[in-house]
Amino acid sequence: MSNSLIKEKSPYLRQHAENPVDWLPWGQEAFYRADHEDKPIFLSIGYSTCHWCHVMAQESFEDSQVAELLNRYYIPVKVDREERPDVDSVYMKACVALTGSGGWPLTIIMTPDKLPFFAGTYIPKNSRGGQAGLIPLLSAIAAKWDRDRESLLQTAQEISSFVAREQPGSPAQPGKDKLTAAAGQLAAAYDKEYGGFGTAPKFPSPHDLLFLLRLSHFTGDKEQRQMVDNSLRQMYRGGIFDHFGGGFSRYSTDREWLAPHFEKTLYDNALLSFLYTEAWQDGHMALYRDVAESTLDYCLRELKAEEGGFFSAQDADSEGVEGAYYLFTPAEVKSVLGEDAGRHFCNCYDITDEGNFHGKSIPNLLLNNRWNFVPEGYDEYREKLRIYREQRMPLFTDDKILTGWNGLMLMALSRAAGAFNDRRYLMEAQELAAFMSEKLYEGGRLKARLCGGELRFDAQLDDLAFYALGLLELYRADFNVQHISAAQALAQEILENFADEKGGFFRSSREAEKLFIRPKEIYDGALPSGNSAAAVLFSTLARLTGKALWLEAGEKQLAFLCSACSRVPAGCAFGYLPMLTEVYGGRELVCALPSGELPGAFKAVLGRYAPELTVLVKTPENSPLLSQLAPFTAEMQPQDGKAAYYICQNGSCSLPVTEL
Repeated sequence: MSNSLIKEKSPYLRQHAENPVDWLPWGQEAFYRADHEDKPIFLSIGYSTCHWCHVMAQESFEDSQVAELLNRYYIPVKVDREERPDVDSVYMKACVALTGSGGWPLTIIMTPDKLPFFAGTYIPKNSRGGQAGLIPLLSAIAAKWDRDRESLLQTAQEISSFVAREQPGSPAQPGKDKLTAAAGQLAAAYDKEYGGFGTAPKFPSPHDLLFLLRLSHFTGDKEQRQMVDNSLRQMYRGGIFDHFGGGFSRYSTDREWLAPHFEKTLYDNALLSFLYTEAWQDGHMALYRDVAESTLDYCLRELKAEEGGFFSAQDADSEGVEGAYYLFTPAEVKSVLGEDAGRHFCNCYDITDEGNFHGKSIPNLLLNNRWNFVPEGYDEYREKLRIYREQRMPLFTDDKILTGWNGLMLMALSRAAGAFNDRRYLMEAQELAAFMSEKLYEGGRLKARLCGGELRFDAQLDDLAFYALGLLELYRADFNVQHISAAQALAQEILENFADEKGGFFRSSREAEKLFIRPKEIYDGALPSGNSAAAVLFSTLARLTGKALWLEAGEKQLAFLCSACSRVPAGCAFGYLPMLTEVYGGRELVCALPSGELPGAFKAVLGRYAPELTVLVKTPENSPLLSQLAPFTAEMQPQDGKAAYYICQNGSCSLPVTEL
């Protein structure tokens, strides 16, 4: 018999609709029942492609004994963290405060008025290895709720007060010392042998590598660039990269990048393709372009919805086995490629009889010292194996279309379109931008999620900031000034509805549902934080428009990040990107055209790697709107019927020239 989740659109919630647990979605009915029935709330937060969420579901939530305890003594509530990142954020803070770590599934037990008094992550059904099991835990807390409720309520108040306290940073201002400190922290965590940061589990952290890439461009520091190059090469060589189908898994369970957690998310692949594209721009290393294109092509092939937009993720499990979709044996490879070609291919990609993952092999190039040399014909072999692999049980795809993650994909497609001068990626980016403007608004308000035809949940800080950054990246590719206008409107909403008077921005708007704290995320995690993205957004708008509003907003936000991240400067690496041009100087180039056609030589200039350069293109057609958006361009005109170029630096513009 189905529970209330059967009415929901979220694939994650619907995965639990047939559980014997009487799940309710997050909402007023759950809170009313908890209050009316005088029961605590058992809150479980996860997402559809989470391996350990599947494990806990199969082990406990499909179990009648666990269900009986939950249904009798608790109000069980399920939340898809990707739909409600605000709810996930506040309770994850409680979990970290209580246990020192977090993750998913996130398990919270709380009062009817949403105050948590217990937090954990995966909990086995029965106690083992010193860890309390879910059955004894549920029984013990139910007894304590009945006999000693005051102690639980006091714990809830103490946790809530602790989590609500802001930890003030040291007063700080942007400067070279902040960049040096952030780079130093990243260097201290850098794995010299295998690249990346830290040990296992190891995440790609593309925004950290992007920071080092751009910093090395300004400083000329070869060690910083080497950290980037080694990380990009090693991630490509490892099993975290899908050598047959393209794209990256979410993280590696080891420091060598061999054995991934096999789920693939849109945001990881958008950020990584953006990073590999930008790394290609600085040096034109063919490998980086190959990886960027194969990653984008994976997203276009596997994650693009028929009606437009991109789905959220693909699962790690196939037929209930983690990674089964991606694993091979030598016999399988030879059956597809033939005996001779199959043997050579297996030697190249470490596919052996003994295997490197539960008796089978994750294709990788870690043992191939010629990592950047794939023998002729191997592209065809990999494609044959990809097609062969498609005959397996298809991976579950979470078909939520999330605004923020699609904004990141818009960034990636747009950067590839401009860098590679690829019209296919440009058309995909323009199509995505049109889809977002037409399908993700309701009643003039941007929404956070589209799923099963249902638009739901108001956009949060990340949605607005990532979407706006995607639009500005698209402007760099097609110079349609409407994108600047749309991005500016999104930035204006951030200022008006998300600002904290103490500095920075809350995740949710002032009109959002009230939780026990209003979530405010500063540090970058698997994704750049909304506060980091806002700093980049305001700074980019300031350079494009020259308006005092965005200049002041950018300076204020950067100062806030420097203060808030004073103890962990590498935690705001993405937000520190605008500081590079503040410290080392930036330039604006305005091209005033007599017609809409860009000169060929100007296209060549645009192809150069120059993160310090912002470009505006003025034509007779866009002149009225551009002059409104960027008033400093109003008097800039072509000269003698020729394109005129104006270089602006440190608040002043040079006289025009007509020869590049």
